[in-house]
Amino acid sequence: MRTAACFSSLLLVAALYAQDMRIVSVDPTTAKVGDIVTVSGDSIDKKNVDTLYLTDGKTDIKVEVTEQSEKSIKFKVPESAKGKRWAVMVHTTKDQFIEEPVRVTIE
Repeated sequence: MRTAACFSSLLLVAALYAQDMRIVSVDPTTAKVGDIVTVSGDSIDKKNVDTLYLTDGKTDIKVEVTEQSEKSIKFKVPESAKGKRWAVMVHTTKDQFIEEPVRVTIE
């Protein structure tokens, strides 16, 4: 019983944390290798998000973050992301991977 209660508490904390941290948009929605792309959201500063990725569900590409604040993260499009539509995924400082509901197409 005690284990189930602890597990339920952990799930609740993770769900509440995920609700506070979110990405709502990407600009531009189409970019080229080397371009700087901005994702916007809430609570996405270094205190909450330590790494940003592009993912297609099979391949995850870590991107170079050039600027980060509570409301936005700017990243440089890597060569390896060329020619696909990618979802944005964050790795949180709470060691969670969260695929966000925004997409960017890399030409």
